[in-house]
Amino acid sequence: MDDLTTDEAVVRSLLHDQRPDLADLELRLVDGGWGCRMWRLGPDLALRLPRTEDAPLLIEREHRWMPGLAPLLPLPVPVPEFLGAPTEAFPNNWIVTTWVDGTPADFAPVTDAGSAAVLGAFLTALHRPAPEEAAVDSDRGVPLKTFTMELDDPALQAIWDDALAAPEWDGPPVWLHADLHPANVVTADGALSGVIDFGDLCTGDPATDLCAAWLLLPDPLAMFDHYEADEATVRRSRGWALRRALGLQHIGRAGVEGRHWGKPTWLPAGDAALERLTAG
Repeated sequence: MDDLTTDEAVVRSLLHDQRPDLADLELRLVDGGWGCRMWRLGPDLALRLPRTEDAPLLIEREHRWMPGLAPLLPLPVPVPEFLGAPTEAFPNNWIVTTWVDGTPADFAPVTDAGSAAVLGAFLTALHRPAPEEAAVDSDRGVPLKTFTMELDDPALQAIWDDALAAPEWDGPPVWLHADLHPANVVTADGALSGVIDFGDLCTGDPATDLCAAWLLLPDPLAMFDHYEADEATVRRSRGWALRRALGLQHIGRAGVEGRHWGKPTWLPAGDAALERLTAG
């Protein structure tokens, strides 16, 4: 991973060169983010600069597809406004999007029961067949048999084995957010109020996104009252949720230990997801 150092002077120089109409707006570095470092730009915009090797390609993908998808979605999402070019000061592209109000759910978890219906409606709207030229990803939207996990906990191993045994997705590839975890949604007063960071937007098995029920909601199964999914898809979604929850724990522990790229707020999010999975 390439953790490019950017400060306000670099961001201002990019704006002065390429978007002088935005260059004098207030800038505030926003805590959080993984692939990109994010700044709030004035009251209504966000500016994101890649900090990992794959992030420049991901923001190009977001810039291409999100203007068409955003109007179809029933929650606020970041809409690309401008794709910036590399400069001597910053050697990658960068993006300006609309700002989505709310607090990331790794800081303020979803507690409102009505969010099950909100998430179900959002995923129903997003999971429409994607065009052939839409991106595919080797790590998301693919069959679970792509991955290998051997777990010490028999209850977790049983969840994984059951997900692997479920019939694979045989429908058309659908649009996926593909990274729906607590740091990529925002809340207001405990209710799900927006979805952010569409850099991993790709196509494939909807179970990849449905894992968010266990990652986000106090009552995961309540979402399936608002999203039509067969039993096999629900079983696969639990396998995806297990992978994501273990990943949240790993990155969270790194943060607690003060290691680079760690996120301490992700540990309780991962713990909570595993508790929901093992509860049934």
